[in-house]
Amino acid sequence: MFFDISKTQISTMLRLQAAMNAKVDPDWVASAYPYLRAVVIEAAEAMEHHGWKWWKKQHCDLPQLQMELVDIWHFLLSEVLLQEQGDQDKAATVLLGRLELDSQTTLTIDGREYDLQQSNLLQRLQLLIATSALNRMEFGLFALILADCKMSWTELYRQYVGKNVLNFFRQDHGYKDGTYQKTWQGREDNEHLVELMNALPDQAEDFPEKLYQALKQRYPG
Repeated sequence: MFFDISKTQISTMLRLQAAMNAKVDPDWVASAYPYLRAVVIEAAEAMEHHGWKWWKKQHCDLPQLQMELVDIWHFLLSEVLLQEQGDQDKAATVLLGRLELDSQTTLTIDGREYDLQQSNLLQRLQLLIATSALNRMEFGLFALILADCKMSWTELYRQYVGKNVLNFFRQDHGYKDGTYQKTWQGREDNEHLVELMNALPDQAEDFPEKLYQALKQRYPG
């Protein structure tokens, strides 16, 4: 399958994203934020981490590039949810359908056809910016960018869930009022997160809940 991700994983991510959107704004569906505009900005930041300036020496920061892709995925999930008025079941069905269908190797923008197989990562990121600015979601294009950044769908799922759970954990433990301890036992919370993620079965439907509880048991606060 072009998109190696399960329905359970898709449903889990949509559930987490809807919860995060509601935490930011309980009326987020009615507010109808421009999530694809956020994709434009995140994709531009990804280009910065890759390096695109021909007039100066730059190097590609792959871990940062991958983090930007996780951020982009947050907003793509939000847009799918928004188009289905927050209905997570409908959004899961639509997204799975799109993932199966959007395996094209060409894109057409303003009558011009782009060969995705012949394009490099920077060109693909630029096309992601262009299509997002036109309010188009192109999951085939996103899949190629993932592969360019040496990231599987399973790894995207793991990093997405991890970042979402950690964000909730921080908020629930005083991040907003400044009482949260980001470093414990001599290590930052991100390091604890990775260790705990590797010790849990990520295929389980309750993976996010178990990860949250594992963080809670280890956190000294």
